[in-house]
Amino acid sequence: MFGWTGTILRVDLTKGKVSREATDPQLARDYLGARGLGGHIVRSEVDPKTDALGADNKIVFAPGPLTGTFAPSAGRFDVVTKGPLNGVLAASNSGGTFGPELKYAGYDALIIEGKSAKPVYLWIKDDEVEIRDAAALWGHTTPDATDLVRAETDEDAKVSCIGPAGEHLSPISNIMNEMHRAAGRTGVGAVMGSKNIKAVAVLGSGAVKVADPEGFKAAVMKARQMIQAHPVGGSGLKAYGTDVLVNILNQTGALPTRNFQDGYFPTADKTGGESLAAKQLIRPKGCFSCIISCGRVTKVDSPDYKGIGEGPEYETAWAFGADCGIDDLDAITKANFLCNEYGMDTISLGSTIACAMELFERGIITTKDTDGVQLTFGNTAAMVEMVEKAGRGEGFGAKLAQGSYRLADSYGHPEYSMTCKKQEMPAYDPRGVQGIGLNYATGNRGGCHVRGYTIAIEVLQNGAVMDPHVTDDKAGLGVTFQDLTAALDSSGACLFATFGIGGAELTEMLAALTGVDYTLDEFMRIGERIWNQERLWNLEAGFTSADDTLPRRLLTEPIKTGPSKGHISHLDDMLPEYYQLRGWDEKGVPGKAKLKELTLN
Repeated sequence: MFGWTGTILRVDLTKGKVSREATDPQLARDYLGARGLGGHIVRSEVDPKTDALGADNKIVFAPGPLTGTFAPSAGRFDVVTKGPLNGVLAASNSGGTFGPELKYAGYDALIIEGKSAKPVYLWIKDDEVEIRDAAALWGHTTPDATDLVRAETDEDAKVSCIGPAGEHLSPISNIMNEMHRAAGRTGVGAVMGSKNIKAVAVLGSGAVKVADPEGFKAAVMKARQMIQAHPVGGSGLKAYGTDVLVNILNQTGALPTRNFQDGYFPTADKTGGESLAAKQLIRPKGCFSCIISCGRVTKVDSPDYKGIGEGPEYETAWAFGADCGIDDLDAITKANFLCNEYGMDTISLGSTIACAMELFERGIITTKDTDGVQLTFGNTAAMVEMVEKAGRGEGFGAKLAQGSYRLADSYGHPEYSMTCKKQEMPAYDPRGVQGIGLNYATGNRGGCHVRGYTIAIEVLQNGAVMDPHVTDDKAGLGVTFQDLTAALDSSGACLFATFGIGGAELTEMLAALTGVDYTLDEFMRIGERIWNQERLWNLEAGFTSADDTLPRRLLTEPIKTGPSKGHISHLDDMLPEYYQLRGWDEKGVPGKAKLKELTLN
């Protein structure tokens, strides 16, 4: 096989057994890899109704065919499992260098199943695979655990591991690789914790085989030139990182503020990418084969929050910033560092703290609940303290570590949880950007922006211009972007590569790499197949069309201030057309004709 290694590694933690099996060429062609192939494995082998934290759940680490090549920003991989936050077919996409290293070791996927009786970690060096004791690692933060694993294996090993939050089975815990890159959302870290596996370390000496080296080189160089010529992919993200979006979204009137009570934050500029670059930035940083370098290596000098690390990204700056009513960039960055160390999802935790702040200000909870802390919007010290408590699972922090839906529901007020399918929404207010609201509501893993990033068109005007406040043609936009990102994720390429290239260029690279005569239509059909596969899983898990919705606040309460003042989300105007375009019935169930067309059953 070209592009794929042809081998899948399976580790049974219950039996302490390691085995290998051949990658099915037809499945590789139909699902590409990463999110698609990993999703097919989980859907084939895991009952959708199983306990996400039980031994019967499985977790799959999978790179894509482009992963590990010199295609632009081709360092991505997915972690696929049943997510404990909300029970969806979870696929967490991550960058760094772990994915390419797994490919170099010879594997299209790593399947971890069962449960170890004691803490362990996995050491993979090409064909040599060991399940090793991790008793000395348990309880350590992700940087410390990474250093300890490398000291026991190889200094060049790439390590994915969980922090204390994953060990405590927090449903908003991450898997961190290379200390700062996260496979986040839906609580994938808790699945590792439930299986008593602290880390996976890998070192490979192989390479990715290419079917048409000259054709691949030409396609790659073309794609690289297009990205470098793009104002966002070529220069904007390198200069200011994703945090540049703070001011852009605030000027659109779609920066969720104080737990989505508003869509405009007057002092947002203090937390944006321009301020970060001027105050904290040491240097930009990219993942494997990256020509964009959106990552931030940062340093905080203020005595209260001193530290060096990576981040914050836009979502993090918003979650601990505007959403909590805070404009102290040093505190926000400190919260980001802590989340990386404890292994926690910044979107979910920041949004959960914002939810707690609203509960506090409404008198639903008091200092008796919050360990004596005045948990009000704008209380910077309280926010940072709660991040630490959540990471350690201590006091009120243990409730925060469960996510905003469980927190708010425990006090009888789930309406203050700003979630879709019980997962916290990211940093774009659906009242100010209509298409992203449809994307959230129909999202296969709940509130998510990277599975259908309509912001690229509605706000950033990347290749087209659409008014963010109207609903016209947003259903079609949503379908197209969801299918495109599903295929892109599965290829191993980075979403940000689309700030310069599109499906045509991705298809051209894949065809030359794999020797499969892919077309653009087939590439998009693969994305549609993957999207419908995830939808089928969710339906089998118990989700219905009633879950394709937004928090009532966004449907009924207009934005109070700023450029989008007076707007609400008009989800109901878009959803029927979305179902129709998808080939689903009025209840959101894929029809037999659509399943046959996509070769799904």
